[in-house]
Amino acid sequence: MSVVKNLSKHRLIAASTATAGMAAAVTAFAIAGTASAADSASGTWTKPTIVLEHGAFADGSSWNGVMEKLRKDGYPVVAAANPLRGVASDAAQLRTVIDHIDGPVVLVGHSYGGSVITEAGADNPKVKGLVYVAAFLPAPGESALRLTNQFPGSTLPGTLDPVTFTTPDGSTGTDLYIQQDKFHHQFAADVSAKDAALAAAAQRPVAQSALEEKETGPAAWTQKPSWDIVTTQDLNIPPAAQRFMAQRAGAHVTEVKASHSVAVSRPGTVADVIEQAARATR
Repeated sequence: MSVVKNLSKHRLIAASTATAGMAAAVTAFAIAGTASAADSASGTWTKPTIVLEHGAFADGSSWNGVMEKLRKDGYPVVAAANPLRGVASDAAQLRTVIDHIDGPVVLVGHSYGGSVITEAGADNPKVKGLVYVAAFLPAPGESALRLTNQFPGSTLPGTLDPVTFTTPDGSTGTDLYIQQDKFHHQFAADVSAKDAALAAAAQRPVAQSALEEKETGPAAWTQKPSWDIVTTQDLNIPPAAQRFMAQRAGAHVTEVKASHSVAVSRPGTVADVIEQAARATR
């Protein structure tokens, strides 16, 4: 049964907007620019700025452990605020983040964030590499929903609650959350119960239409080198789907026995793969 058919069985308990993180991102631009300038002034290799794009049911804090390792190793980092409204509009916002960064960039996308970096990174000379973390690598004409349903194994539909929202122009849409009491098992089984409960409470909803929206192309992974962390205990995106997309993209693959929330449960591993990609920009 498809995700869409299952969605109608549930109700959502809260709603969220996509604007809260932009001030933090703007502050991070200055941090990133300063770090890059310092490298250049010293005559050493200018490390690329790592731009992290979170996915559905998460926020920028899901990258905290990864950012700590990257910053310790001298990389400028921006954890972008993903509106989770639609691939094209979310990619447009991510491109504005990239535009405000001096020097080369490595884009990193988790889950639905992979769809966003696939579109935002295309035809952009600043973007030197792509890292997909338990993520979608869609081809033109594909949606996250289609790729999920193409392979068995996702138990996400049975955990979702939808809520109807009304926009200022009077149109309506549906936001999706994971039910808080099912979040730990579904999204973050290898994260502590305490941390999973906090993540469940802070989760950001994704518009159902965003998961149904098709990639317009070109796909950035056809133009730039890519790395992919495949999570073999993932209940959101089936491992078979992840392997299919990674192989098709010719990505450098690292398989990790982890849940969908691998950036939280295995931040060191995720940071190491990102640094591999960054070093390839030399």
